[in-house]
Amino acid sequence: MKNTTHTRILFIVQAGVIAALYVALTHLSNLAGLASGVIQVRVSEAFCVLAFFTPAAIPGMAIGCFLANLTTGCIWADILCGTLASLLGALGGRLLRKVSVWLVPLPTVLANAIIVPFVLKYAYGFEDAWWFMFLTVGAGEIIAAYVLGMILYFALRKTGDRIFRLDR
Repeated sequence: MKNTTHTRILFIVQAGVIAALYVALTHLSNLAGLASGVIQVRVSEAFCVLAFFTPAAIPGMAIGCFLANLTTGCIWADILCGTLASLLGALGGRLLRKVSVWLVPLPTVLANAIIVPFVLKYAYGFEDAWWFMFLTVGAGEIIAAYVLGMILYFALRKTGDRIFRLDR
């Protein structure tokens, strides 16, 4: 019983820390004007690779995105659809972790590159073509999720099992 309780607490703490760090890094990206818009590199999206190490990254990413969007002045459509994109990305990354670590960021890149341009176009009224925003948002996601995310993965790969201590 104690082990199950300990595992649950550890899961909640990990998800909370991931969410808090996601919010903090999104606010830093926002200060640089990169957290939203047609051209965005949301540095916090690098945390998508944490789904390789722990299932707690799934709620951590979703809650972090929700709170970050809520506190950076996004409209409700963005708050909800952005959270959905982060949730889908983290779930997909978690599912692909056993295939290859290089596939873990892919669902995050695709979910955001597909969903966010619709939000920008129809909720915010950006007049750019959807395919153009798909490319710009996708490029930002590649920088954040793949470049920064894989740097994070390689920094954690030797100690990640000890840090996260949850079943893979």
